[in-house]
Amino acid sequence: MKSLLALGLIATAFVLSSVQSFDSAKVFRVKPHNEKQVNVMKYLASILQLNFWYPDSHLHIVREMEVDFYVSANQSNIVQTLMEKNKIQYEVLFPNLQEVIEKQVSKETNSTSRHSYTKYNEWHKISAWTARIAKKNPKLVSRIKIGNTFEKRPMYLLKVGKESGRGKAIFMDCGIHAREWISPAFCQWFLKEAIRTYGMDQNMTNILDNMNFYILPVFNIDGYIWSWTQNRLWRKSRSKTSNSDCVGVDLNRNFGVAWGTVDSSRNPCKETYCGSSAESEPETKAVTTFIRNHLSSIKAYLTVHSYSQMLLFPYGYTYDEIPDHDELNEVAKEAVQAISSLYGEEYKYGSSAITIYPSSGCSEDWAYSQGIKYSFAFELRDKGRYGFLLPESQIKPTCQEIVLAVKSIANYVLNQAL
Repeated sequence: MKSLLALGLIATAFVLSSVQSFDSAKVFRVKPHNEKQVNVMKYLASILQLNFWYPDSHLHIVREMEVDFYVSANQSNIVQTLMEKNKIQYEVLFPNLQEVIEKQVSKETNSTSRHSYTKYNEWHKISAWTARIAKKNPKLVSRIKIGNTFEKRPMYLLKVGKESGRGKAIFMDCGIHAREWISPAFCQWFLKEAIRTYGMDQNMTNILDNMNFYILPVFNIDGYIWSWTQNRLWRKSRSKTSNSDCVGVDLNRNFGVAWGTVDSSRNPCKETYCGSSAESEPETKAVTTFIRNHLSSIKAYLTVHSYSQMLLFPYGYTYDEIPDHDELNEVAKEAVQAISSLYGEEYKYGSSAITIYPSSGCSEDWAYSQGIKYSFAFELRDKGRYGFLLPESQIKPTCQEIVLAVKSIANYVLNQAL
């Protein structure tokens, strides 16, 4: 027994020592006012390890854009000196990134505590929750396996709605990028609210009587686990490529629409690595296969990200407008108004390329290319004060306001003669 205990302590020590620390790393917000300052920022990104939060690459930096990134402790002084020398406006959002990471999850949250809708949950809790909620609500919820991740974890989605629906459905996924913890929190919250208010709230009852939701609580399971156990700011999946020691694919650059063109990299070491080919990743393939097999019923696609408080629709890979631009713009406008009606939070809305920045191989563009007209991407709270490290105290209000937006979109889709 003692030897087993010793082995356990050694293993625990090994895991803890291998966790990436962000001690004394700083998060900067920079706002270049002219082309010279933009070029200085791009130059900095070429000689130093700037880890971008917004936008996701230095290639998107333009005048008057608020740019968020973090640098390690040993490079932060260089960054500050060069920005001051070039009179670039900046502020330090977090002087010690590690301290903020440690504060994000409450002390009560640990591997043995219960699943909670107002806390961030580790994957094993979410997985158990999917089975439990389907078992407790068999007339409204069912659990469907759609595939396995690269590391062979099962991918389950939850179908919520009455079988008597008119054949319409909405597909919604959360957590395609591992570090965006508020996203999976929303999918869990939405399912809870759907079940809790069915039969009590007339609007939700009408939606679920006539439409099904297919909800994927965590798209990028392997990456999500890694963000809990090894690197809080991990973005990609955990797949391995044969020609590189670098790990992971940006699953939201892996879809087969304008794949590998705008804001995606063929370099496996980059955050926006698009994979070896379109749909090369098992997670992407599981989702696209399911959607293709249910195209006759899926009328809307919703993908949930953070951060920047936006509601986006295609296209992402070109500035051209989609044929349905005016209609989707109006749907987004109504959804954003629903969001602001609760706590007054303002969300921008519009086509992805124009409203946030151009990107290719993204899920909402792919869904639209498959004939799913009502295809939207949410960017949840906040606007950068906490970024990916949104405190647990903001889970409830964030989810409450986004539920209103999803219901707004669902009502619109339900009323269309599709």
